[in-house]
Amino acid sequence: MSAAAGPSQGGAAIDTEPRQRRTAVTPSPGEGGGGSVGEIETPYEIPESELHPSLVVRALLWTLGSIALLLGIIGIFLPGLPTTPFVLVAAACYARASEPFYRRLIADPTFGPLIIEWRRHHSIPFRIKVIAISLMSLTICVSIWTLSAIPWLQGLLAFIGVATAAMLWRIPSRDHQTAQDRRDAAG
Repeated sequence: MSAAAGPSQGGAAIDTEPRQRRTAVTPSPGEGGGGSVGEIETPYEIPESELHPSLVVRALLWTLGSIALLLGIIGIFLPGLPTTPFVLVAAACYARASEPFYRRLIADPTFGPLIIEWRRHHSIPFRIKVIAISLMSLTICVSIWTLSAIPWLQGLLAFIGVATAAMLWRIPSRDHQTAQDRRDAAG
């Protein structure tokens, strides 16, 4: 933990201790997929933030981070508006603008692990990629069906969906082996 962890500027304490989560099966290294049930896994340490020295820049970054977070939350419900990139932008802005907001976002059980994975390894968990692409595809298909009277808008939605899915699919996942990795390991 860092020395910066502790009470925020307003006097309220923010929990910065790493949270523990239960995993159903955790394979041990070197074993053929076996493992023990119910092991406790401690996630990553919270990445440090580096506040910008200028108050004006910090205020601007805080504003941009808040707008990005709002757009990310709206993206949960609005088809075609991605959530993950906006949450990552919000975390980057808060890391340079506000220690309490950054720590609160990192401590969030939904967004925190995703942000930490991105900051540490520039990757997105495979499960998150599949869920994001599936839900985005479903909502875009419903939107295309709903907008059957406006063909140009249907085409635009289809293009945005395919482009976003392709971009998201190209981001690496540390927890998923590619076909090339499997070939390399076998041969």
